[in-house]
Amino acid sequence: MTTPLTDFQYDLGGMVIGTNTPVPVATIEGLGRATVRTGDVEPPHSDGTWLGADYYNGRTIRIDAAIKTPGNPAAALDILGALQELHDDPALRLTGGATTALRMQFPGRDVRVMFGRLRKADADLERLVHGWVPLDIEFLTADQLFYADHQQQLVLPLRTVVGGGFTAPVVAPIVVTPAPGEPERPGWIDVEGKAPTWPILRIDGPCATPVITHVESGQVLRLDTVIGRDDWVEIDTRPTWRSVLRRDGGSVPLTAGRLDAFSLPPGRSEIRWQATDPTNSARLTVTWRPAWPTLRGAAS
Repeated sequence: MTTPLTDFQYDLGGMVIGTNTPVPVATIEGLGRATVRTGDVEPPHSDGTWLGADYYNGRTIRIDAAIKTPGNPAAALDILGALQELHDDPALRLTGGATTALRMQFPGRDVRVMFGRLRKADADLERLVHGWVPLDIEFLTADQLFYADHQQQLVLPLRTVVGGGFTAPVVAPIVVTPAPGEPERPGWIDVEGKAPTWPILRIDGPCATPVITHVESGQVLRLDTVIGRDDWVEIDTRPTWRSVLRRDGGSVPLTAGRLDAFSLPPGRSEIRWQATDPTNSARLTVTWRPAWPTLRGAAS
């Protein structure tokens, strides 16, 4: 359960700072256009510049804040210690790709979230005796996007049947056909937001050789593997992870497709998947967060 925020409050990995808290925020930087890595080239023996592809970096969010506990330096140190401890968890600090959340509430918007890690939390203790501790905070994000505070999810069976049924003779693997005029596999996904977002795709067995296709883009992910009845494989396309892992943590090779190309565009699109399943009980669960490239827009 996430903590509700009011305007100009920020949840930094579990600690709420900003308006009406003991840690007022003076300024926050890094929420404009993210920096880019360019492919610009100065052509030899020619004027001008050849403009190459631009790739966004993660954002460095800088927060100028202070702990304000007048006459209570012990409480100020407790708050400082809590901030440090929240971001010193070995499971976060020592795991490549692991992130924590920076949640932000601005007027006229729903809560927006960025994922990354605390990179700096310098404290000036010169005026600690008065219960005043200025903080210089930096938070490095994994990408440039602002995400929704909630996840969306869709669960797809191998076959969605409305009427129809089996085609005799019935032999393994079972193939289910839809009723005449019904769609083959209506995996419609309605993605909120204004930017493409990165899904997590979990396949629960039993099945073999699953293939997942995003119809509009033509992107395909294929696994030449067997997933048992009590097993699952999770395909994580997020920039921080980009992994294909079994339930036991073992890696599974991707035999077709690219994780860094498999994103969900805003609006309606379709996911289809197929596999060999003798029981017709395998499931694909698609989980994603709506994303925005900027803070522009109404709360909806």
